[in-house]
Amino acid sequence: MIASPARLDMPAALRDAGLAALVAAFLAFPLLGFQLDASARGLALNVRLVWVLYAAAAVFAGRLFFTLALHSFGPAVSAAFVRQNFSSRFTPQSTRYVAGIVMIGFALALPFAGFADRNLIDKATLILIYVMLGWGLNIVVGLAGLLDLGYVAFYAVGAYSYALLSSYFGLSFWICLPLAGLFAAAFGIALGFPVLRLRGDYLAIVTLGFGEIVREIIINWQEVTGGPNGLSGIARPSFFGLEMLPVARDGGVTFADFFNIAYSPDQRIIFLYYLILALALFTNFFTLRMRRLPIGRAWEALREDEIACRSLGLNPTMIKLSAFAIGASFAGFAGSFFAARQNFISPESFTFIESAIILAIVVLGGMGSQIGIVLAAVLLVGLPEWFRDMAEFRMVAFGAAMVLIMVWRPQGLLAHRDPTIRLGDPGKVPT
Repeated sequence: MIASPARLDMPAALRDAGLAALVAAFLAFPLLGFQLDASARGLALNVRLVWVLYAAAAVFAGRLFFTLALHSFGPAVSAAFVRQNFSSRFTPQSTRYVAGIVMIGFALALPFAGFADRNLIDKATLILIYVMLGWGLNIVVGLAGLLDLGYVAFYAVGAYSYALLSSYFGLSFWICLPLAGLFAAAFGIALGFPVLRLRGDYLAIVTLGFGEIVREIIINWQEVTGGPNGLSGIARPSFFGLEMLPVARDGGVTFADFFNIAYSPDQRIIFLYYLILALALFTNFFTLRMRRLPIGRAWEALREDEIACRSLGLNPTMIKLSAFAIGASFAGFAGSFFAARQNFISPESFTFIESAIILAIVVLGGMGSQIGIVLAAVLLVGLPEWFRDMAEFRMVAFGAAMVLIMVWRPQGLLAHRDPTIRLGDPGKVPT
C-alpha cells in the first residue's frame, strides 16, 4: 500500500507498478503475443513475446509515473485549491461556451489552414458525420434515457432514401434531404410503438433486433436496394445547382465556371466538409433549443423517473415517440449526406458495429454533453483513421479506452449538464 502524500513509500510504489505490469502482460499475451504469418507452407503461428514485454513496460512506467505525480502535485491541485482560485473565474457554463466558440472557429478555418490537406479535410468530414450521429442519438439515450442499439437502422434508411429517390426519380439532394429525415422519423415512430412498455435491457434487445431487421431487408430486397451489391452512381449534392465537376452536364454551368476560377477536385471536398459542418451545427443548436422547451424537460423527466413523470400528468407515450422520431430524423439527414459523399452504399456500411461506435461516443463523451460527444468522436473515430498502419491494434485500443473510461470516469469525459431551469432570487418568480 502506498504511503500518504507526506512521505512516499518507494518500495510500495514499485511493487504496485510491478503488479500492474504483471496483469498487463497476462492480458496482452493472448492479444499481442501471437501473429499469423503467411508462408509457402501455409499459415504459421509465431510468438511475439517482445510485444508483451513492451506492453508490460509501458504499463509499469505509466503506473509509476502516475503514483509519483499524484504524490508530488496532488496537494497543489486539490479540490479546495481549485474551488478557491478558479471556480469564481471559470464557471462550467462560461468554460463550455468559450470552448464551443473556439471549436466552431477552428472548424470554419480548418480547410484554409496551412497544414490542412485533402486527406485531413476528408477525415474531418468523417468525424463530423459521427458527431452528428452522436448528437442525434444523445436525444434518445442522453436526454430521454432510452437505450437504443439499433440507431444505425435510421442511418441506413436515410442513406437508401436519398439513393433511391435520386436514382429512380431524379430528385436533387436538397429535395431528398428533408424527405430522408421524414422517412427516418417515420421508422423511429414505427420502432417506438412496440417498445413503449419496455425498459432497460429489454428495450436494448428490441432496438438491436430492429436494426438487424432493417439490414436484412436491405440485403434481401435486391430488386430495389441492390442487395449485397449495393447502389452506385448516386448523385452528389450541388451548390445551388452548380455542380463540382470539370465539365457541366446537359449544358449547365459548373461551380468553377460560375465563379470564374480554375477547377480543382479539392472544391468538392471542401464543399462537402462545410455541408456536414452546417448540418452538425444545426443538430447541435436544435438539440440545445429543444432542451429548454417543455418537450426537452419532459425527456429529462422521463429519464430520471418514468413513474414520477406519469404522476405529473405527462404522457410517456408521446414523450418516447417524440424522442425516437427526432433522434431518428437526424440519423436520416446524416445518412443522406453519407450516401451523397460516398457515391455508393451497401449493407456493409450499416452493421451493428456502427451502432456500437455511435453509442460508445455518447457514453464516452458523457450522456447529455454536446462538447463531450465531439471529443469522444475525435478519439474513437479520428485517431484510428490517423493510425491506419496499426490497424491490427485498433480494436484493442478501442476496448482499452472504454475500460479506462469506465474505471476512472464512468460518467464520461464531460458529464456536467446544466439544469434546464435556473431559479433566481427567492423573492422573484421565475419567468
